[in-house]
Amino acid sequence: MNTLLKCIAIDDEPLALELISSYIKQVPELQLIQTFDDAISGGEFLRNNPVDILFIDINMPDITGVELVRSLKNKPATIFTTAYKKFAFDGFELEAVDYLLKPISPERFRRAVQKALEFHSLKNSDKKENEQHFFVRSEYRMVKIDVEAIEYIEGLEDYIRIHLTGTKPVMTLMTLKSVVEKLPPDQFRRIHRSYIVPVKKVRSILNRKLTLHNGTELPISDSYASFVNEWQQKGL
Repeated sequence: MNTLLKCIAIDDEPLALELISSYIKQVPELQLIQTFDDAISGGEFLRNNPVDILFIDINMPDITGVELVRSLKNKPATIFTTAYKKFAFDGFELEAVDYLLKPISPERFRRAVQKALEFHSLKNSDKKENEQHFFVRSEYRMVKIDVEAIEYIEGLEDYIRIHLTGTKPVMTLMTLKSVVEKLPPDQFRRIHRSYIVPVKKVRSILNRKLTLHNGTELPISDSYASFVNEWQQKGL
């Protein structure tokens, strides 16, 4: 028997909360364990209880749904709900599985849940000790990024482009600072405000210009010049 995925719903509108709750109860794979009509109580519950999927309204008093999710150390698969399209950007910045615009139809809700189920399945598959990967949202889907396949990461204002071996780059709404937190610190270095590289794929450095094994040349900025000495002295 498959384990049910634990869900909670947070919304300060009683009717919206009741609708989401009824939708969740109609999905065999989900188990609604709690609902909250305020973000503060919901956040306290999330910090003390494991949850697989979170349904949360963005626009709430005291603290928004986006602020709550951003504050969580262990983030569940998150589906944001909102009556305002303008909040979608903030939701995607946090790698939300989906974002639903109110009023929410049963069909649209089911599609969002399917994305959450796929994300949960990917996240919990292939748990080999030596495997390193993380997930990003790209083209409305969660994409698994194998750390070993990263050639370099390029920052483009609010987006990053992850260049990978043997396939096209992956674009995702994320900052370089955010992606650094997902990378093994002993394997990657930032060399410029716009570039992160895997140390073992650096072939040579000359005059503040770095060349990767694949032939790509990238600049090293003054702010990250210490990488040059580190690479030369320690033979990284």
